[in-house]
Amino acid sequence: MKRFLFVACGLLSLAASAKDVAPTSHLSAAQIVDKNVAARGGLQAWRAVNTLSMSGQIDAGGKTDAKLPFVMSMKRPHKSRFELRFREQTAVQVYDGTQGWKVRPFLGRDEVEPYTPAEAKSAAGMTELDGPLVDYAAKGIKVELQGMDKVEGHSAYKLKLTMKNQEERHLWVDASSFLELKIDGEPRKLDGRMHNVAIYYRDYKTEHGLTVPYLLETVVEGAKPSRKMTIQHVSVNQPMDDVYFARPSAGAQGALPVQPAGG
Repeated sequence: MKRFLFVACGLLSLAASAKDVAPTSHLSAAQIVDKNVAARGGLQAWRAVNTLSMSGQIDAGGKTDAKLPFVMSMKRPHKSRFELRFREQTAVQVYDGTQGWKVRPFLGRDEVEPYTPAEAKSAAGMTELDGPLVDYAAKGIKVELQGMDKVEGHSAYKLKLTMKNQEERHLWVDASSFLELKIDGEPRKLDGRMHNVAIYYRDYKTEHGLTVPYLLETVVEGAKPSRKMTIQHVSVNQPMDDVYFARPSAGAQGALPVQPAGG
């Protein structure tokens, strides 16, 4: 679920008082993860999810306030597809678990193109649809507690994640709700130098027994504005054929696989 990891949103939150944190300040990293997974619906509920589809709107960016409709679909093991509509055209990014491809008609690129080496590395390093904390040990992820921190007024546990590929990221878990507040995103190169990226999770709702954020914001250090993603609909275990994630034999946009019904 934490894949769409390239967007998010900004809301001020009420500060958690010191007394809210004190009863749980002794927790270990493993205990914090257990409480996080329970708050999100439970281990068995997430293990039962084979496909997850979300649709909504994402900021267009630039000087316009336009919001573009998107569909994000994920399937185990490690398949993802992101569609973005603009002016009757659809941009697509797909990863089938081993390789990725894209079509970008907004840029005049109507042919199917492979991921760049950097895009392929980033996609391969992303976690499953349930995020990094569910079954983290089985995913080869090491989790360490680095103490308490503040995220927009919330007291939070700061966790250090060492991914299977040895890359390190930080994730902040609310000390009261035990839901994720923030995670490090993929650093981006702007103006010739790398900028840190943070993804904030907000507006949690429970659907199909799973608690997921419906509002996300991606903030690039030193860059404005941030990018917001609003989720409007979530589908769980919707049938998705593997062909939906396969690279088309033809390059034209009209040859793209059709979105699953109900997505």
